[in-house]
Amino acid sequence: MSIKSTFDKYSSEYDGARRKLIPCFDDFYRTAITIIPFDKGKKIRVLDLGAGTGLLSEMVALAYPYSEITLIDVSGKMLAIAKSRLSKFNNKIEYIEKDYSQWEIQDKYDLIISALSIHHLNEEEKKGLFTNCYHSLSFGGLFINADQILGESYDIEKTYRQKWLEEVRNNGVSESELESAFERMQEDKMSTLPYQLSCLKEVGFVETTCWYQNFSFAVFSGTRK
Repeated sequence: MSIKSTFDKYSSEYDGARRKLIPCFDDFYRTAITIIPFDKGKKIRVLDLGAGTGLLSEMVALAYPYSEITLIDVSGKMLAIAKSRLSKFNNKIEYIEKDYSQWEIQDKYDLIISALSIHHLNEEEKKGLFTNCYHSLSFGGLFINADQILGESYDIEKTYRQKWLEEVRNNGVSESELESAFERMQEDKMSTLPYQLSCLKEVGFVETTCWYQNFSFAVFSGTRK
């Protein structure tokens, strides 16, 4: 099953299970927003890669009421939910139904963000995307990725998975929700945090750092100077 068909299939239930499946939900998303360095009253151009149901874009729209946001996702059904979610905002918002890993970014943005999406790309695709993002940022622009990472060894990865299963079951996730998550996880191609930070540096990003990590969930960024 392709990523598009998988996320089309689970689009209607995706948001409902998200808090249960991300044990560190509040800190994870809060960090992604609080590290944005721009003034709240500034008109910034934002690109959300793999925007899905628009959860992260909604947080940006709340924090930056003058931002212009472009959401791109391969799943039209997920974007339909995003349109409904963001319809209450006055921000200028654009929706693009495409595979962003195959898309040449044409415009310049102040901020490029992504949450729980880039781990679906293999390492070569990740590096290509990071390069694309670098050249599509304005000088002083920021790339933020809030995503799942691979453990740096077999034992570390095993611990990540065990702790995640313990915590989501403690959160009350149902077996059907877990089964759906496992099906989506078939599309995962996670990479380690050091590899991804190294790629960001290699393509030109500076001030690359990890701002937050909770087992396999991490928020990291790079700046174009």
